[in-house]
Amino acid sequence: MKQLSRGQSLRLLGSVSLGRLVFTQNALPAIRPVNHLLDGEDIIVRLNDGATLTSIAPPAGEAGLVVAYEADAIDPRTHLGWSVVVTGYARLVADPAQEARYQELLRPWVAQTMSAALRIHPDLVTGFRLVPQPVDAVCASGPESR
Repeated sequence: MKQLSRGQSLRLLGSVSLGRLVFTQNALPAIRPVNHLLDGEDIIVRLNDGATLTSIAPPAGEAGLVVAYEADAIDPRTHLGWSVVVTGYARLVADPAQEARYQELLRPWVAQTMSAALRIHPDLVTGFRLVPQPVDAVCASGPESR
């Protein structure tokens, strides 16, 4: 594994449109697959009318809900690729002009009415790339590792 810088990680995150939003619900971890876009460094996801996050995320002026967001692209055959995890505060987008802009830019993958947008500001960004292992290292580790 090769560690990635914050900039490299965010560029890779911006190269895909699907990720997983991790939050707490009733003091337990919850995960939802969502599509996203990057606006600067912020991650934007849209929420449907019945989304749990709509009811628990604080409005734009408040501290925010701590969430994690993860996206990756890993080839199941070669086991090569990358993964990025962002941890930060999520807030509902309150500005109607921004909301309308995100409605145009971010189309939902499901046939549901999207009523809100969530902005995740990344505080901690970690990423890694799975790279090919040198042949010598594979041979030295023995057949049990293959």
